[in-house]
Amino acid sequence: MAVKIIKRNFRKLIIKIPLVDRWLIGQLLPPMFFAIGAFTAVSLSVGIMFDLVRKIVEFGLPLQIALKVLILKLPGFLVLSFPMSMLLATLLAYGKLSSNSELLALKSLGYTNKRIIVPVIFLSLLMTCITFNFNDSLVPISNRVAENIMRSSLGKAISSEEGKHIMFSRYGSQIDSSNQISKSNENLTHIFYAKFFRNNFMEEVTLIDYSRIGIEQTLKAKKGEFDQNNNLWIFYDGRLTITQDDGTVSFMNFNKYQYPLGEGPRELAEVPSDANDMTLKQAKKAESLYQKSGNTKEARRMRVRIQEKFTLPAACLVFGLIGSAFGVRTFSRSSKSQGFGLSVLLIFSYYILSFFSSSLGVKGILNPFIAAWTPVFISITVALLLIKRASKI
Repeated sequence: MAVKIIKRNFRKLIIKIPLVDRWLIGQLLPPMFFAIGAFTAVSLSVGIMFDLVRKIVEFGLPLQIALKVLILKLPGFLVLSFPMSMLLATLLAYGKLSSNSELLALKSLGYTNKRIIVPVIFLSLLMTCITFNFNDSLVPISNRVAENIMRSSLGKAISSEEGKHIMFSRYGSQIDSSNQISKSNENLTHIFYAKFFRNNFMEEVTLIDYSRIGIEQTLKAKKGEFDQNNNLWIFYDGRLTITQDDGTVSFMNFNKYQYPLGEGPRELAEVPSDANDMTLKQAKKAESLYQKSGNTKEARRMRVRIQEKFTLPAACLVFGLIGSAFGVRTFSRSSKSQGFGLSVLLIFSYYILSFFSSSLGVKGILNPFIAAWTPVFISITVALLLIKRASKI
């Protein structure tokens, strides 16, 4: 009964859409599906298929595992194909309509270029929402599972390589010789470094404590773990060295030593190295952790990546408008090969601009928001100008 109600409401919604819009969407969908398949096949071949074949031949990776990894990696390539498919779909669909003089017929009935591209805007916004949801929920999970399966099947357990070179800085107040707390909360009080994070243990740990003015404490341990119940670290098999400003040095060897530092280093170690493997929520948490640890460069990079979580889906609208700008010209004659070639050129230009702008944001030359969104705003502006110019032809 519920299914019948949904179908009936869906039909009513479809009927409310003007006939010309339904017809244009029908013209756009087949080339869009073709483009998704074509771009996904190309990107899969270049991005992972050759690497899987090499692992099958050289490392004996089972074929069924390789196919499973390929399927799990598919969502990550789909989110790249969705924006590109909008460009090729509009070029092919409007190119076909133009070559059959159907665009000319629509214009003779009073339809302007702006009105003709309304279905493209609707479809582009729909693909933007789909791309965002894929990229934020499905891709991080599928990439992580694929990596786990790959490492396990190659005899390299995921738990053995959870993190490398973990560096964490802590800032706060310092205590002087009379146990007076400094007013400033921006003093560097601790530097934490671990070479590896494996099986919930930090290995080859170095901790430098500057929390007391005039005294430097350096702790070196083979490994350490965080005790969540007591909110402190437990270090094993190490040495604590205390150096004072007057040159006095003392040290203590220990088998087990407890130290109150907080969970920051552990949380930082669990941050995925690639922002593509994070959800938006995880990326924001990672940015906060990097900021707290004093790693301003990584925090700035993460802020750029957070914005790119939105600009990647927005590329669907960008490419939809750009494709429309070229496609609605009445003299456009785009075959599939010509459309694909022009798509590749436009896509390459857009992503070169995005990469350059993103690099400026990571370096701190541009604000992260401006760095991520500049290519989008520039491309949309150019597309709208081309559409307006095409209307005068």
